[in-house]
Amino acid sequence: MRIIGGRLKGLRLNPPKNLPVRPTTDLAKEALFNILQNQVELEGIKVLDLFSGTGNLALEFASRYAESVTAIDRSINCINYLKDSARQHGLTQISTFKADVFKYLELETEQYNLIFADPPYDLNRIPELPKIVFSKNLVMPGGLLIVEHQSNQNLSNHPNFTEQRRYGHSSFSFFNMPDKEADQPSAE
Repeated sequence: MRIIGGRLKGLRLNPPKNLPVRPTTDLAKEALFNILQNQVELEGIKVLDLFSGTGNLALEFASRYAESVTAIDRSINCINYLKDSARQHGLTQISTFKADVFKYLELETEQYNLIFADPPYDLNRIPELPKIVFSKNLVMPGGLLIVEHQSNQNLSNHPNFTEQRRYGHSSFSFFNMPDKEADQPSAE
């Protein structure tokens, strides 16, 4: 695992082997950030990283100058690794919370430019994530929710779904919150 862009580009991450994670591959992460660079100004955004695991993506967003990155995972070992990595590299915009993601989402009221969820692939509640996020209005207008999941899973039945990108056995499903200004008729 490595940071692929921003001020920490090239940094190798070496998390402990005993963490309960399946990190996003460098190939898939690079493809994801190539897509994002064409859709989102990453500098200055607010990011929520659900099921953050090693913090691979939280660190990547922080390296690319996100204003804030909130990382949620239920493993204290994952949270401690991410906290230590952020401290070691001066990424003060990363906040971590040890919590069950679904319980956290029940209480969350902040809005984010981008929410990334990388749940365990065998989690049967993956289709609930877009429903909860959009019903709670957690994505800012013009913002995105991205859910990583197995390629054989289909999340396209949610009204905010825009596309699915496949990378081998992994896929990213994209959901957007329409920008209210873009929906308004022009005053011309």
